[in-house]
Amino acid sequence: MKDGRIVLCGANAYEQKYFFNEKFDKIPQSIKDELHIICVLFTEEVGGIFTIVFEEDGGISLETDAEEEDLLYDEISSGLLVGEIRRNRQEMLEALQLYYRVFILHESIPVED
Repeated sequence: MKDGRIVLCGANAYEQKYFFNEKFDKIPQSIKDELHIICVLFTEEVGGIFTIVFEEDGGISLETDAEEEDLLYDEISSGLLVGEIRRNRQEMLEALQLYYRVFILHESIPVED
């Protein structure tokens, strides 16, 4: 956690590892599985490091980074793939934001009629 941000999950192509923050263990297993697949497939296709981060206000950031000497990392493809994930998984990302705001930030969410 830095600057009020918390990493939900991520994958690292260099170490071939996946990380899921145990603070969010109550998220349904099917969502955890989907997050795992998204992160690992991202790093398999583009390389580098990919993380899904909760912002201080409850928003979600999809972040990608690479080591400076990584000549195989494709920055253009990474941007395109982040956009594709946002479009194709919009509903899941919105549900995760709501989960974070209610269960972690303890915000009261008004119910629409």
